[in-house]
Amino acid sequence: MTPLDQQRWATFLAVATRVVPGVAEFDAAGRERFAAIVGKALAERPTALRRQFALFLTVLRWAPLLRFGATFERLAPTAQDAVLRWLLDAPAAKLRGGFWGLRALVFMGYYGQPETWGAIGYAPSFAGNERLHG
Repeated sequence: MTPLDQQRWATFLAVATRVVPGVAEFDAAGRERFAAIVGKALAERPTALRRQFALFLTVLRWAPLLRFGATFERLAPTAQDAVLRWLLDAPAAKLRGGFWGLRALVFMGYYGQPETWGAIGYAPSFAGNERLHG
């Protein structure tokens, strides 16, 4: 599936459904494709970066406990959104960078699936440059 353990993957999915609500609507095959795309992208990254990302997910999971009294996955959607908005503009560059990296992986996993292309009007041509020379 992915290089993430079960708990970190659960945190990642909780964030993914807030970033792109369509992730929650995937059927079993869509969830598998999503996990495969994200897993491949993570597996291609250096070990040190994967460790940093795993640490970021751990912080993301537990940090809300201080303010909201629950881990990220157990928060109400509005509280989850508040945590994510804070990370978007966090005072520490590592937190902002971790969140932007997480978002990039979510977008890659979602929009990397052909079933989602129609929703955004993406219609790629797999016939090469024939349109340019036609």
